[in-house]
Amino acid sequence: MSNYAAAVARYFEAWNATDAEALAKAVAAAWSGDGTYTDPLADARGHEQIAAVIQAVHEQFPGFEFRQTGDVDGNHHIARFRWELVSPADGSAPVAGSDVITLAEDGRIVSVLGFLDRLPQA
Repeated sequence: MSNYAAAVARYFEAWNATDAEALAKAVAAAWSGDGTYTDPLADARGHEQIAAVIQAVHEQFPGFEFRQTGDVDGNHHIARFRWELVSPADGSAPVAGSDVITLAEDGRIVSVLGFLDRLPQA
């Protein structure tokens, strides 16, 4: 597994953690201490804020899972990938996007720039 794929796997472990303790551990494993997450709806810095963003998404979409779509593409210390938020119950995926991550020397995420390609209709 490439460093990019390993970092993205840890990223999805964090986004799919629902238990508070597991979420805290997964965020710490995926992001550097001062790591950031930015998308059109959130701008978070540090483990606690990032975990709070993830928890808020699970509150809005209980039981849903984040899944990678396609391959991870990376060069130097940057990678990009696509994802969907999927309901295991019916397979619907009301939210989809693509993210660009920057990695630290230790392989953890320094920053995430997220783009939302599909959102639920109001």
